[in-house]
Amino acid sequence: MLSLAVSLGFILLTCVLAQAGRHLAYKLVRQPFVRTLFLEGIAAAELCGVCFELIIVADNYGVSTYAVLLFLLTIWWSAQWGDASACPYTHLEDVVEGRQDLRRAVLKIWAELTGGVLVFRYVQLLWSLELTDNHEGRAFEDCSADLQVPVLYGIIVEGVATCLCRLTSRAICDLEPKFGAAIDSFVGTSLVVAAFNYSGGYFNPVLATSLKYGCRGHSALEHIVVYWVGAIAGSVASVFLYRLPAVQALVRRKLH
Repeated sequence: MLSLAVSLGFILLTCVLAQAGRHLAYKLVRQPFVRTLFLEGIAAAELCGVCFELIIVADNYGVSTYAVLLFLLTIWWSAQWGDASACPYTHLEDVVEGRQDLRRAVLKIWAELTGGVLVFRYVQLLWSLELTDNHEGRAFEDCSADLQVPVLYGIIVEGVATCLCRLTSRAICDLEPKFGAAIDSFVGTSLVVAAFNYSGGYFNPVLATSLKYGCRGHSALEHIVVYWVGAIAGSVASVFLYRLPAVQALVRRKLH
């Protein structure tokens, strides 16, 4: 139980530091778009930093414990991140729907990647303390890829699950149900668990790259195709699927 308490402490510390970073960004950065870039980078760093520790939790306490923590954390992030998403395809969806130009979307993705990649140094520092057996040797060990199926299946898993996640989020945004954040988190967490032993269930290119790019088990191209192309294709597909008359009719029926 001490090891789990340490992992929970690391997760809490990461969330507290990210919250402090957001406070400073709002206080010190006056230009709105520049502030947005900082907030995206902070959100991505928080997400990736926490998920590094969730890997430790999953390895030692099982996927069920991992899922409970992810469910609670997703609700927390939905309440704290504001307009930040820490996820590239949300910005590309805005481009497809005409709410944002491509240049701004690319800059936001760059900010997210920067935050996600840089946070590993912070994680290494925590792990190198080796406060428990679970962290011994983890700071500098070679990592292994989570893709356990052929690349084509991995693309399908990441793409379809991402599409379902985004359709759910869109419906919740329109319907505004009570406990909407919890419902969204439950669906997302359930899909992550379902895909855990196939692709790792990342459904977020920045998260997948920050945690697993360069790990042994697949090539760089395979990583990009599965976790970037697959997820983005699923996300963009959700934009058009949600516009289908049958889907819109179902949403309107629920609204009334």
